[in-house]
Amino acid sequence: MDAILERSHELKQALVDFVLDAEGELAQALETYAAEQLRRGSGDNTQQDLIIDSFLTQGQVNDHSPLELFIASHPELSESDRNLINNWHRSFIGLFAITSILPDGFELRNWLTDKRYIVKSTEPQTLQTLSRLKEGEILLTRISPVNDSYWIFSGPHTLMGKLGKPKLAVAIGNFKENYKNNLYSDAPELLEEAWKSVEKYHHQFVEFFGSDEITLAGYQLNKKIAEFQEILTEQTLAAAGLDSSKSLAEMAEEAGVSEEEIETAAKEVGADSKAVSQLFKGDSNNGKTKMVMPKVDLPADLKKAEQVTALSHPRWGQMFVPTYSKFQEILSTNNGQNIEGNEKLIRHYLEDKSINAFIWHRLAQNYPTQLEKVLQDFLQRPEFNLTTDLDTVLQEFDKPLEPDLPEIASVPIHLHNLFQEAIAEVQKSKPKGKGQKKSVKGFK
Repeated sequence: MDAILERSHELKQALVDFVLDAEGELAQALETYAAEQLRRGSGDNTQQDLIIDSFLTQGQVNDHSPLELFIASHPELSESDRNLINNWHRSFIGLFAITSILPDGFELRNWLTDKRYIVKSTEPQTLQTLSRLKEGEILLTRISPVNDSYWIFSGPHTLMGKLGKPKLAVAIGNFKENYKNNLYSDAPELLEEAWKSVEKYHHQFVEFFGSDEITLAGYQLNKKIAEFQEILTEQTLAAAGLDSSKSLAEMAEEAGVSEEEIETAAKEVGADSKAVSQLFKGDSNNGKTKMVMPKVDLPADLKKAEQVTALSHPRWGQMFVPTYSKFQEILSTNNGQNIEGNEKLIRHYLEDKSINAFIWHRLAQNYPTQLEKVLQDFLQRPEFNLTTDLDTVLQEFDKPLEPDLPEIASVPIHLHNLFQEAIAEVQKSKPKGKGQKKSVKGFK
């Protein structure tokens, strides 16, 4: 057996024991980290094991990782051991497809980033579990680097079997929800591109609406969002050298290329396959159909709402709040009085996940005196100070102070294609006239 592979297993077990047996600041840091992670998940044994494993590389104790503390407390470690352990800072959790079964391991493809890895194991129980796996099956697990050639399995595994495209898309969606901080752990360039797309979308939103905040009736806002999306599609296609006023057949003839080549190019910049197909056929009225992205609708309840406020931020993304005007009314007219009558809405703003820290900070900026009074009365804390205590209260109600990657962020093209194909399969399986296609954006 590979000596470094065996040594990796020994060091990993020693590291786990070191953390679990620790006292003082390290033990407190693990407890705090675990509590935060458990709030996001099921709390079952698999998740608890994953939490411990991820704490080894992601936890912090006074600006030091558990890996660094382990090395510092074991001066007898060789230089190669220290290098190996430090390399584990690159460990990450992913949703992997088994692309090949090797004599001593597997070749895995990370579905989130399309990167491939040779992964091995020396742990008997892991080897027994993995021996049943077949090519094409999906595996949720963490992996850690050993050297430039291969990695090892780290932590528990969740075996999902072979998944069709719709179920695989759901699994990826669940991963994005449960592991928001691990979306592109092995591809920082993709993460940077995704964040840039959120900022770009924000600037386009402000340019179109004239403000980062707009309030309209639900059905009116839905129409405006559709117009906004259409303009974005035209801009994207124009940047790719495609004329959205012409059908694909016309563009193909003028360019001297095949319709298939134009169709491929169109899909790569975000037009879904159904829309592209329709462009070839042309509009029955004038022989031309605009090339557009799939329609992005507001949820049904917001379409029917009397008022919906859309807010945009370069990091928090876009938020749609049907009660924002009502909350503003409380702050602007009551000056914190009549709390009993407004208690339900105030509680909703504190407890509902959709009302994030940015929304609270926007209200605090616009209505500082009134909001401070409202929270003093509602929380029954007369000493509450908006400037110094707001973030503490938001954290008490499990509201992150920093944003996760918003839903409007662009995704890698391979995920975009998967989601579009999954939606197409679901649509084919539904009775005619039922279900509406949802859009998924590719990278811009």
